[in-house]
Amino acid sequence: MSVSVLRLANWSIRARVISAVVALTGIALALSGLIVTTRGHALTEQRVAADLQLGATEFQALATEGVDPRTGVGFVDAESLTRVAVQRSVLAANEGVFGVLDGKVRWAAQEGATFRLDQDDEFTAAVLPLTNLATISQGRLVTSQRDYRYIVVPVSFANGTPGGALVRAVDFGAEESLLGEVWRSYILVALGSLLLVGLLIWILVGRLLEPLAWMRRTAEKITDADLSERIPVRGTDDLSALGETMNSMLDRLEGAVGAQRELLDDVGHELRTPLTIIRGHLELMDAADPADVVATKELLLDETDRMGRLVDDLLALARAERPELLRPVRTDVARLTDETLAKASGLGNRHWVLDELADVEFVLDPQRVAQAWLQLAANAVRYSTDASTVGMGSQLRRGELRLWVRDEGVGISPEDIARVTNRFERGVGGGTGLGLAIVNAIARAHGGRIEIESERGVGSRISIVLPAREESE
Repeated sequence: MSVSVLRLANWSIRARVISAVVALTGIALALSGLIVTTRGHALTEQRVAADLQLGATEFQALATEGVDPRTGVGFVDAESLTRVAVQRSVLAANEGVFGVLDGKVRWAAQEGATFRLDQDDEFTAAVLPLTNLATISQGRLVTSQRDYRYIVVPVSFANGTPGGALVRAVDFGAEESLLGEVWRSYILVALGSLLLVGLLIWILVGRLLEPLAWMRRTAEKITDADLSERIPVRGTDDLSALGETMNSMLDRLEGAVGAQRELLDDVGHELRTPLTIIRGHLELMDAADPADVVATKELLLDETDRMGRLVDDLLALARAERPELLRPVRTDVARLTDETLAKASGLGNRHWVLDELADVEFVLDPQRVAQAWLQLAANAVRYSTDASTVGMGSQLRRGELRLWVRDEGVGISPEDIARVTNRFERGVGGGTGLGLAIVNAIARAHGGRIEIESERGVGSRISIVLPAREESE
C-alpha cells in the first residue's frame, strides 16, 4: 500500500468526500474546457475560411457585374477592377488586403486595417507567384510576424491588359488569442466554481454527517455502568434509520446487560448458601468421628448436587433465551405429544393421562418444546402426591397451539402466579427456582407465552401457547 493511500485513510470522511467531489468537478471542468477550446479552434478555422471565400466571391462578382466608377461601364481591365476592389474592401479585425498588378503590389487597404499586409515581405514574396496562376489559391502561411490564413484571387481580361489579383489574409494567431482570453476567463470561473463547490460540499456533508457525530458523542458517553444514552434521531433518511437501528441495538444491549447483572446477582446469592453450608460443616466436622464424617460427606454431596442442578438449569435458561438457537421445523404434534407423555411417565409414580391430542402439523423446535413440556411435568410431579392424576394434552385453538400439563397438587396462590416465572422463585417443593423461567423463555423464543391456571389445594394447569409461524422464520 502506498504512502498516499495510507495518508488518505487517515483523513476524515468529510475531507475524503470533499476531495473526491472537488477532484471530479475539476476533471469535468478541465475536460469541458478542453472540448470547448478544441471546438472553438475548429469553428474559428471554419469562420476565417468562410470569410476569405466570401471576399473572393464578392471580388469575382465585381469583375463580372460591377461598374467602373470612372467610365460608368463594366470593368475592362484588371487595374481598375483591382484598385476599386481594394478601395471598397471592408476589413474585419485582424484582416488585411492588397491588390497586385503585373506581379507587383500596387494597392493596399489602410482604412480600418489593424496591420499592413503588404509590409510583411515574407508574406508578399510567398504569395506573389500565386497571382500569376489561373485558379484561386487558399492556404496557411506562417511568417516571422504572423500566422496567416490567405486567399489569392487572380483576374485577367481578354483585351491583353496586364493581369491582376486580389490578396486577402487573416492574422489567425490574433484570432486565436481571443480564444486564449476566453480560456483564461474560463479558468478563473472554473477555479471560483471549485471553491464554491468545495464550500457547499463542506456545509452539506457536515449536515449529512451530523447524525454520525451524534453517534460518536453518544458512544463516548456509553460505559458499562451506564447504557442509557441514546442517539437523537431527526428526519427519515438513511442516517436517521441507522440512528434508530443503533438505538434499538442499545436497547437490546442494555436489556441483555441488565439481565446478565441480575443473573449474576441471583447466581451469587443462590451459590452463597450451599457454599456457606459446606464451609460450616467442614469446619465443625470431627475427623475422628466416623459417623460425623459420613454425615458430613452425605450433606456435602447433596449440596454439590444441588449446585450442579443449578448450573445445569442456568445453562438451559441461557440457551432458551437465545431465539437464534431455535431450529423450527414442521412437526407432527400428535407424535410429539405421545412421545413426551411416554417420557414424562417415568418422572414419578403418578396416574398419567392424555387429555387431548392435536392431530396437526405445526412449525416449532421439537427439542426445545419437549424440554419445556417435560419441565412442566417435572414440576407437576414435584408439587403433587403419589398416585395422583397428572394430565397432558395438545390442542389447536384459533391458530394457536396449546400444550399443557395439569396436576392435583398444592396449587399456586393468586398473588404468586405473576412471579413464579421469575428466576429463583421457588415453590414449596424445593428445586432451583428456574424451571418455569426456562419454560417461559422457550415459549417467548417461539413468540409465545405460558398461561397458569391454579387454585391452592386443588391443583394447577400450566399451558405453553405458541403462535403459528412459517418454517423459514
